[in-house]
Amino acid sequence: GEGSLEHVFIATIINTNGFLAVEEPKVESEYLGKMPASFGMIAAFLGDLDNSDGVGKVYYRQDSRPSVLLRTTDHISQAFPQDDEIKPTHALIITWENMAAHGAPGSALKKNTFQLVVASMASASYAILFYPREGLQYISTPVAGQSEPVHAGFSQGLVQAWFSWSSSQGPYYRIATDDEASVRQLSKETNSGRRGVWVYEIGTSPFFSSISPGQVTNLSPEEGVAVGQVEPVPEFPPRTTGEQQEIEFPPYEREEEEETPEPELPPTVYPVQYQPRYPVVPEPIHTFFSKIVLFQKIWFVFFSAVFAYNSETCASNRQRCSSFADCKDYTNGYCCHCRPGFYGNGKDCVAEGKPQRMNGKVNGRVFVGNSPSPLEFSNNDLHSYVVANDGRAYVAISTIPAGLGPSLQPLSSLGGVIGWAFALEQPGYENGFSIIGGVFSRQAEVTFLPGNERLTIKQEFKGIDEHDHLVVSTELEGRLPEVPHGSTVQIDPYKELYQYGSNLITSSSKRDYTVSLPDGSVQTKTYQWRQTITYQSCPNDEAVRAVQPTQQLSVDQIFVMYDSGNQLIRYAMSNKIGSIHSGPPEQNPCFTGRHGCDTNAACRPGEGVQFTCECSTGFTGDGRQCYDIDECRETPEICGSHAICNNQPGTFRCECVDGFQFASNGKTCVEVDRLIDHCQRGTNNCDIPERAYCTYTGASAYVCSCLSGFVGDGHTCQDIDECEQGRCHRDAVCYNSQGSFTCQCRPGFHGDGFQCARELEKTQCERDRESIQVSSNTGSFSFFRPRPAVSQYVPTCDQHGAYEPTQCHSSIGQCWCVDGNGQEVPNTRTGPGQRPLCIDQGVIPPPIGPTTRPDVSPVAPGTHLLFAQSGKIEHIPLDGYSMNKGEAKALLHLPVRVAIAVAYDCVEKMVYWTDITGPSISKASLEGGDIISLITTDLESPEGLAIDYLARLMFWTDSMKDRIEVAKLDGSQRRVLFDTDLVNPRPIVADPSYGRVYWADWNRDGPKIEMSNMDGTDRTVLVKDDLGLPNGLTYDPESQQLCWADAGTRKVQCMDPNGRNRRTIVEGIQYPFAIVSHGRNLYYTDWRREAVVAVDRTTDRETDEFLPQKRSRVYGIATTPTQCPQAYNYCSNNGGCSHLCLPRRGGFTCRCPDVVNGGCVERNL
Repeated sequence: GEGSLEHVFIATIINTNGFLAVEEPKVESEYLGKMPASFGMIAAFLGDLDNSDGVGKVYYRQDSRPSVLLRTTDHISQAFPQDDEIKPTHALIITWENMAAHGAPGSALKKNTFQLVVASMASASYAILFYPREGLQYISTPVAGQSEPVHAGFSQGLVQAWFSWSSSQGPYYRIATDDEASVRQLSKETNSGRRGVWVYEIGTSPFFSSISPGQVTNLSPEEGVAVGQVEPVPEFPPRTTGEQQEIEFPPYEREEEEETPEPELPPTVYPVQYQPRYPVVPEPIHTFFSKIVLFQKIWFVFFSAVFAYNSETCASNRQRCSSFADCKDYTNGYCCHCRPGFYGNGKDCVAEGKPQRMNGKVNGRVFVGNSPSPLEFSNNDLHSYVVANDGRAYVAISTIPAGLGPSLQPLSSLGGVIGWAFALEQPGYENGFSIIGGVFSRQAEVTFLPGNERLTIKQEFKGIDEHDHLVVSTELEGRLPEVPHGSTVQIDPYKELYQYGSNLITSSSKRDYTVSLPDGSVQTKTYQWRQTITYQSCPNDEAVRAVQPTQQLSVDQIFVMYDSGNQLIRYAMSNKIGSIHSGPPEQNPCFTGRHGCDTNAACRPGEGVQFTCECSTGFTGDGRQCYDIDECRETPEICGSHAICNNQPGTFRCECVDGFQFASNGKTCVEVDRLIDHCQRGTNNCDIPERAYCTYTGASAYVCSCLSGFVGDGHTCQDIDECEQGRCHRDAVCYNSQGSFTCQCRPGFHGDGFQCARELEKTQCERDRESIQVSSNTGSFSFFRPRPAVSQYVPTCDQHGAYEPTQCHSSIGQCWCVDGNGQEVPNTRTGPGQRPLCIDQGVIPPPIGPTTRPDVSPVAPGTHLLFAQSGKIEHIPLDGYSMNKGEAKALLHLPVRVAIAVAYDCVEKMVYWTDITGPSISKASLEGGDIISLITTDLESPEGLAIDYLARLMFWTDSMKDRIEVAKLDGSQRRVLFDTDLVNPRPIVADPSYGRVYWADWNRDGPKIEMSNMDGTDRTVLVKDDLGLPNGLTYDPESQQLCWADAGTRKVQCMDPNGRNRRTIVEGIQYPFAIVSHGRNLYYTDWRREAVVAVDRTTDRETDEFLPQKRSRVYGIATTPTQCPQAYNYCSNNGGCSHLCLPRRGGFTCRCPDVVNGGCVERNL
């Protein structure tokens, strides 16, 4: 607690240059074109923007109306379909309308309109960015005489390290790159399923957490409209000015009040600097920023200053206050205030002097010492008892295992927040409960010195339950230094400074403790403590009651103990809250706690050391001894009629008898309405169910409505003849029916009747599907083998009429892969709830117009990444470990081909690839030239390829023939190495130095990674546990690490070639296919992201991604090193063998190919 505290509150600033800052921005010259900036911000469309023409305007408002929150929830849920409980409490909506680029000529002024919505919940916040779906009118602005693309992203700015004066640049997350094409895609692409809409989770706690982008990059079906069309917003149509671009959330709302179940605070709309009486259009903006509601500075977690109060009066909201509070109306709403004899925030009030109890559950995942495994526990009971009139708090947590209990002893601050909440108050100061009540969130981070172990404590205080006990839930996660079993811990008294602001309280301190070991030695240790408390207050309360901005908590008489016999950890401490300034200590017993009053009494100070004891409300006596008042016995009618009174210590509780419930005032019991659902009973007078439906509306009321296709008042409904309205296509026939109609295309046309086109020649898949649908129910169709025995299987065709690579039979719950002819690929059938990983075996439809020749475009010298897409192989130059994405281009065009695996021969600078449409294995020079086909026979689905540049060999897998083969690099002298115990072999890599090959089999019933010598000996399973779909495999000879990408576990993992030291590099990836290593980096292709992704193995995180210009599935990947690694194996000169020289560890083997022409000698050397 020494020195000055870091500023935690700061005004959020909206800047006309297209960003939201959490601290005052620097001058333009310090951030325009120089990102990331030194201050925290969300950049929606950051550039040198201009609104001085009187057209461009900036609006903002904070809105909590149900319709707005519902629309916000819809965007978040669509972007994160796996997340549950998305319930934002309010949204900050910022609109930059018709903003021009600074310095643009007036006659050709281009303008952009865009929005940022920050939606906040108690546990997380989200940023939603909207860009015009008709396209951005400009994507760069002039900066220092040059045109600079605008920026979009998140920057934390400079971050100061705890307990030091140094600072460094915090995280910076880019949505768009410096490439103008990337900026242009902001309005065309998405991560939320809707064009031009980008959603990010930007915080899950009061401390920094990484940015998480939305997960839906494909447009939803309703988004399949032409670019330029914008989905209308029927609730609030935007203004129809000639220049306005249509936006999702209008900048201000019209005056008509929205019908909601509960009245709410109407949203306030703020144009920057000037607030109009809408719908009048605001004046032009001449200032660059305007301060709005206070938000927390720690990253982008927004805690609104608006509480759940609204503009209604106490007359309709009295029940929201505590039963021991009074409600008071103010100009902008109401507030609750505890009555004399009680304290709290008005929502929660407790009697002065009365002991308080707190109960809850504790969950945790804690590492102790250097242990690699955490100790996990859940639903452990926490009980606390506080003697409020002397500030003494007791806390106990049950079922703490012996391996953790001793090490928890220094953590007395686990219960310290309870002591702060009910600390003994010094004159002019208030404890935590007096200020914020019993509903708040607390997060603390403890750093133990000198080992720098860190532990995070999260607590949710949930108010007072029906037993008048406070409720709290606690979570622990992190690492603790080990305290040996049998040791005792003594914590020295300490002082802690609390900084109070609107809805946020922070504190930090440094604490010493001593550990007495069983051998009699004593160790003195230290930990640093930092915590944040967030809560919601009544905004009107500040004018009535001011809180000291800084208060000091003094804690002494600290007792900690671990009871190993009962597995209990116990803490006790005495707490006082008062001034930060030193002065003569208070002598009055009420302020020292040495008064001798009953534990159910309040101490009232008098002059000097005089005081009196006064029993708390609900108790009687002289203050030295207090007894509970039984209100139920003394006042039998206190609960009124139809209610039962239950006495409790210091209070009582009323409960309505069966058949009654509390009225809206929360006190009177009224009879429950006996409701009759006439719709369910069938006692309504609606038309028959074939023409109308009945809707129950509560009580005994209902509404009748005609079904679609009928017209009337619901009691009488008549059929609509839709054929008279011309609903069908002109080349279709309309057939009317009761309540509906049918459109059917005329002979020679096909379609759904609403759209008809002339019949095209059907593909094989379409003919097979049609024959199944029209055939008699014979139950068989021999072309597809094996046939399901249940129901009827109908093949699935894609939009071009080709067989979908994955076919499923819903009746038996099975799926399998098929080839281009629709025949089942053996060993790919999966059970219920699973889908096989199928490669599209079909031929790509030929492009319209001239076909590109399959020639190689020479590449510049240097190291490149090669990766395969349908119809081509592309390359990305590497600048060190960074992908030079601007220079990426196609290396090789392969029309109507699907290249899968890619490999590189560093000796002859040749690129090799497999093709599953031929199928074949081919090569071409990296320096340009023609394509050379190497193997074109006896292949079905070659999906993995590896090169031994020393022995001049190539190895490949065939997932349909279920075998692994080897041949010379010219395709000659083929030999099958393995054809047993293989189901779906795919990736294969070679280690020429040690004469080994490694491969993976993604067999869903038993995925595995195997190894053998190149001659086929010493076959060994390396990995079989914790595998799902090991698609990609790579070997790094420098670090001798074998790494793989798994689309089932969604992890990238590495280990040494002997199966040891397995570790996870990254997890949570989407759908990797292939992977390659280069230095410290791994690069993998991803089917769902349709990208090449870079991973830094030294930091275990993704660093970059490349999105090809043509978005489609990406397959194999390889590198082109400038030099071959220096190495040697025994087959460098073919080892003197007559045919195949196959290396192995420590030697080589001469082997004959499967087809021999002439004499061949086999031997082992």
